Amino acid sequence: MTPRDRQVRALLADVAREAILPRFGRMADGDREEKSPGDWVTIADRESELLLAAGLQAIDPDARVVGEEACALDPTLLEDIGRGRLWLVDPLDGTNNFAAGRTPFGMLIALAEDGIVRHGWLYDPVADRLCHAGRGIGSFVDGVRVSATGSGRSLPIATFSRYWMSSEKAARLEQRAQGTLALEEGLRCAAAQYPALVDGRCDVALFERTYPWDHAAGALFVEEAGGKVARLDGGPYRIDDAATGLLAAATPQLWDRAAAVFAE
Repeated sequence: MTPRDRQVRALLADVAREAILPRFGRMADGDREEKSPGDWVTIADRESELLLAAGLQAIDPDARVVGEEACALDPTLLEDIGRGRLWLVDPLDGTNNFAAGRTPFGMLIALAEDGIVRHGWLYDPVADRLCHAGRGIGSFVDGVRVSATGSGRSLPIATFSRYWMSSEKAARLEQRAQGTLALEEGLRCAAAQYPALVDGRCDVALFERTYPWDHAAGALFVEEAGGKVARLDGGPYRIDDAATGLLAAATPQLWDRAAAVFAE
């Protein structure tokens, strides 16, 4: 790990111990609320984002911080994320799982410059595991370099979330995937879903929503491990592109196979 990787890892672990893990499975009444139907935010999200923002500014004062909860209060923060140097923060990814007292949930940080993600960190507070990647450097799990190979199954495992799409669209995808992909419900946690593509638990992941704090770190982690992440038309993923629909796969070949099913 580089000195910055060690600093970010220490910050993530410290914030998790202070603001997240003590509340896991112990949420009190009033500790959570719905930002929108089915989309929860908790006191742990808000407190951990403040702590992370302060810590990241200390690590790199020249980079501004753009966090999920800050953007929920002020959406204009997203207007210029394609310019300059910035930290992208999802302080508690998989909040719905966390609020229900179940795993997976995680923490996501990415460092971007002029719309290009240069570094990404995905932290599992329960396992104390860090996945991180640097553009042109590679992908690592707790400092050990990793490569994605896929599950090796004859029917590749493809995950998606029915929750964020219409029942009609989900039914169309299920019908088209028959005999080509084995569809499974996604984890509803990008911090866990992207590593699952690299360690062989799944081969493909289709994401409907593409908020930058959810995908910046994970997309880089999969790509640097040899996988492919792109829009369904094959276009590149950029953090300043607000379009819906993103397809990630353990290998370019698996991406092509899945795109033939999922592209509409």
